[in-house]
Amino acid sequence: MDMTSIITLVIAAFLLMYAVTLYNGLVNLKHAVSKHFANIDVLLKQRHDELPKLVETCKQYMQYEQQTLENVINARSMVAKAQGKRDMKALGEAETTLRAGLGNLFALAENYPDLKADDSFQHLQQRISGLENSIADRRESYNEAVNNNNVRIEQFPDVIIARFMNFGAFDLLEFREEELTDVDIKSLFN
Repeated sequence: MDMTSIITLVIAAFLLMYAVTLYNGLVNLKHAVSKHFANIDVLLKQRHDELPKLVETCKQYMQYEQQTLENVINARSMVAKAQGKRDMKALGEAETTLRAGLGNLFALAENYPDLKADDSFQHLQQRISGLENSIADRRESYNEAVNNNNVRIEQFPDVIIARFMNFGAFDLLEFREEELTDVDIKSLFN
């Protein structure tokens, strides 16, 4: 073997190892996105299981607030549907609707002292509020993983491997602007 062949083989081996390293990095990013979504998914399912208990507890006290209770149940259904499809845009919109419904429900509960004093209601309210905070935290982690993946598959030289191996971008989990604004509690009672 002459020196040119050896140099060519060394360069080819280096390029192959480099391509494998890039590919493995992209695989890790793709699976990180899936892992972070799975973490959100667990919390969404837990909250999904708690909501009927909350609605049933509220029904015992809030005979005149059926529309609010129905809105929460319908939003819960929309979240489950979007969650099953892994449709981040629809999930973000459904989450916004559900969070608004829960905000309204908790605000209306202020009008029912017996409900507010009920141990089951207090426990469920605390549990759901805790789950909401955890979902927000995990949404941030998910969006960071999505951003890392999406940036990396567009950067050179990763873009070559990403396109060749069909690595794709993921959608961020975003809530509508209304979710970011404060709830006007007074308007709920007018």
